[in-house]
Amino acid sequence: MAESFDPRHFRRVLGNFPTGVVAVTAIDPQGEPAGMAVGSFTSVSLDPPLVAFLPDKSSTSFPRIREAGRFCVNVLTHEQETVCRTFATRGADKFAALSWQPAPSGSPVLNGALAWIDCDLESVIEAGDHYIVLGRVRALEAPGTDLPLVFFQGGYGRFHSASLAAPIEPGLANQLRVVDLARPGMERIADRFGVECNAATVAGEEIVLLAGAGIRPHGTHPPTRVGQRIPLVPPLGAIYLAWEPEEKVTARLATVSPEQRAEFATALERVRRRRWSVGLGSDLHSRVEAELARTYGAGMTAEAERREQVRNLISALGGLYEPAELAPGQAYDVRNVQVPVFDETGAVAISLSVYGLPETSTVEEVHRYRDALAEVADEVMDRIGAKTPVAAG
Repeated sequence: MAESFDPRHFRRVLGNFPTGVVAVTAIDPQGEPAGMAVGSFTSVSLDPPLVAFLPDKSSTSFPRIREAGRFCVNVLTHEQETVCRTFATRGADKFAALSWQPAPSGSPVLNGALAWIDCDLESVIEAGDHYIVLGRVRALEAPGTDLPLVFFQGGYGRFHSASLAAPIEPGLANQLRVVDLARPGMERIADRFGVECNAATVAGEEIVLLAGAGIRPHGTHPPTRVGQRIPLVPPLGAIYLAWEPEEKVTARLATVSPEQRAEFATALERVRRRRWSVGLGSDLHSRVEAELARTYGAGMTAEAERREQVRNLISALGGLYEPAELAPGQAYDVRNVQVPVFDETGAVAISLSVYGLPETSTVEEVHRYRDALAEVADEVMDRIGAKTPVAAG
């Protein structure tokens, strides 16, 4: 037997579940833009690609969207709270002060939106005093790098997290356990230096970014790369392979040239001696990072030919990773600094790294990054009863 709830109590309790905020837009049959604010948007299916939102049956805007037969979901940023309030108002000219561009369907894409999802209206299902509207995705993009607008307990705010971690992946539960212990230290490093501090591990033939702290929402980089997978191709990965058995390293390097194997063997020896890793920047490095973002974004897969192109670009980095001793007093374009975190068996569980460093860093500054990372690594290893293997010395 169905229970009867006070609507206010129902709304108050369900308000403890935070939701994103979107503006659903369309061009109605009269050729005019229509839109409404929605807090009940969700992804539904990957195959076929379906999304859904739940408009109130009393909405005066949804009939116009329904008649259009297509719509665009605009994910709003925390700076678009005024836009949200405008779209939640009945009867107003919601587009009077807004600029927008047409999506492939013609539906409005609001300028400044964090992301947009262009859809054909698939079906409308009655659900109490709301509809469940299914949309089949025809195009989508995420051009923004800002923080999203969030609705929580009856008010608007913005999502903010000191750090983000990837969900549990098969075979990575132990590494994520170590990441959870490292996150407070990662957040401390990010706050201290104003950089991004990441945790990563190796899964098969890929490096997986498991967590990030100090994520910067503005600029040319995406707000997070958590979940990104990068091919384990020399010169990348020395921080993990430096402590692997020789036969395992040999097997991993079977596909590279003898010259690359020799160069990488020298890099591994430097990492073992230093107990940390460093990568220098260049125009090529910037190109590699851009290609990685396009090809190996979080949760993305790519065609074999494109993956091979990226692998070749990574190989060309060569001596930019694990260079010979850096000269005191000289400034370098340092792209990242990494240290290993060992597990109880003496294997590298994760690496901790700083990223997004200033354009130039002195050796002394690099050492400060290294020392801060090593301090967090030692804290984590103390917690789990691990230590740096004797062979690393």
